[in-house]
Amino acid sequence: MTAPPAERAGAPHGGDGGRRPGPLGDGVARDYARKLQRFNAFAEPELRRAIAELDLRRGMRVLDAGCGSGEAVGWLAAQVGDEGGVVGLDLSAAHVAAARAIAPGNAAIVRADLADAPLAAAAFDAIWSVNTLNHLHDPVAAIGRLCAALRPGGRFALGQSALLPEMVFAWDARLESRVNEAVRRYYRERYRIDERALTAVRALLGQMRAAGLQDVRARSWLIERTSPLDAASERYLGETIFRDTWGARLQPYLHCDDYAELRRLCDPAQPQYALRRRDFHYLQSFTLVLGRAAST
Repeated sequence: MTAPPAERAGAPHGGDGGRRPGPLGDGVARDYARKLQRFNAFAEPELRRAIAELDLRRGMRVLDAGCGSGEAVGWLAAQVGDEGGVVGLDLSAAHVAAARAIAPGNAAIVRADLADAPLAAAAFDAIWSVNTLNHLHDPVAAIGRLCAALRPGGRFALGQSALLPEMVFAWDARLESRVNEAVRRYYRERYRIDERALTAVRALLGQMRAAGLQDVRARSWLIERTSPLDAASERYLGETIFRDTWGARLQPYLHCDDYAELRRLCDPAQPQYALRRRDFHYLQSFTLVLGRAAST
């Protein structure tokens, strides 16, 4: 769909202003829409449960800040009904195209830079933003700018997956620890960032309080999957985690024996393939931090 004019939608004007990429390399041309689609399908039950925490009502207007491939836009739009509306905002052109392809009639998808999006003041009753703030150079400043788009007393929800270490190989904590450290080393070297930058995502509650939000509270869920897996879970774990996040790029960061064992567990052609084991048990945390804009 085509977004209505920014003034009428309460939406930002497009354009990224030529700003430098985010700390994880995000920019207009960055495209990981398929990864986002797989995660949203995998975690849909838990994400919908988190959306319920916003206590949305029909007729409300909601901003999805960093909407990615747009699945949550549809879930939010269903809560506010045709009388309400949702604006999804994302920097990536590919993500915006994916989101527009599935956006319902009461939603507008806009490409803009979250770091300086000129949102209309008090345009929204609620803001939803998941797995987004860690992609920005100054999360507290971004939260403050977004708060200006909330009506007095409006709700702000920041969500983040995997604040706690995931459990993938329940039977081999040692290998899992080595793999997690290899992933951190890969990200440190690829994006030239230190460990503090990688772990700053855990500070969501403090960031929201620093931005002036009130009644800030946090709640976490476990995304838990066991064998046999549903199709969405197998696709996310097999393709996004085993192939894309781990894969061949971790080989330089692991001892050769550890890498060989990892490949045996992650290769669907191998008899030890983890996702077909009867003892497969996966845990990932999802945390939602809720705050409220000051009332006047």
